[in-house]
Amino acid sequence: MSFKTLVVEIEDSIATVTIDRPEKLNALNHIVLQELDTLFKELEDDATVKGVLLTGAGEKAFVAGADLKEIKELDGESAIKASRLGQQLFNHIESFPKPVMALVNGFALGGGCELAMACHLRLASENAQFGQPEINLGIIPGYGGTQRLPRLTGKTKALELLLTGDMIDAQEALRIGLVNYVVPADRLLDEGKALMKKIVTKGSIAVTSILQAVHQGLNQTLDHGLELEAILFGRVCATEDKDEGIKAFFEKRKPQFKGR
Repeated sequence: MSFKTLVVEIEDSIATVTIDRPEKLNALNHIVLQELDTLFKELEDDATVKGVLLTGAGEKAFVAGADLKEIKELDGESAIKASRLGQQLFNHIESFPKPVMALVNGFALGGGCELAMACHLRLASENAQFGQPEINLGIIPGYGGTQRLPRLTGKTKALELLLTGDMIDAQEALRIGLVNYVVPADRLLDEGKALMKKIVTKGSIAVTSILQAVHQGLNQTLDHGLELEAILFGRVCATEDKDEGIKAFFEKRKPQFKGR
């Protein structure tokens, strides 16, 4: 895989994806978005990849936002198109059938915060900063920030952050449920890999089913979500992985899941 703005490394069934524009604080421009779209389609079809870590190059930023030079040129019609393209990509990440974890090193602002929120899990370095500062520019988030932030933190806190444009540090992000863990900056990649390795040793069918049940269920009524859960439960119970998992439990050993 060769990209202009991304560095991709695959090891132990985990793809580590680094947005590589440190001179621009890894800002999202149309090239980054296009390459992320291409990459995630490739990773979805790659049976050797079971999980994805997403981070930014350098120590200052995960992604400091969208490229303001491109935003400056948008009018009403082109802005709608740009928003929908970004939303489509982030929706793909959120609904990705394999776990995606954001490793937030430094600033995650605007589109960067939106990108992190589209991932399934978020680890933050102690120096991480989060925010949706679009209102300071007279605009609003366009890649899902007004929708995912209240779903993660609750309406009251989300509105505060959206309406003030204030940044919060990693500990506050942890307190309000925006991130899963806060770790020292020099341990971020190692801790992310360790957590992902723990996840990808589980049965891949069960992992995908949990991701599907949670993502789709949150957008439905409880009754519909429970029906989806029952259907998925039936599917996983008809797999060889279920038989192996139960057998390994009684034999007091680690299961050897094969994804079938």
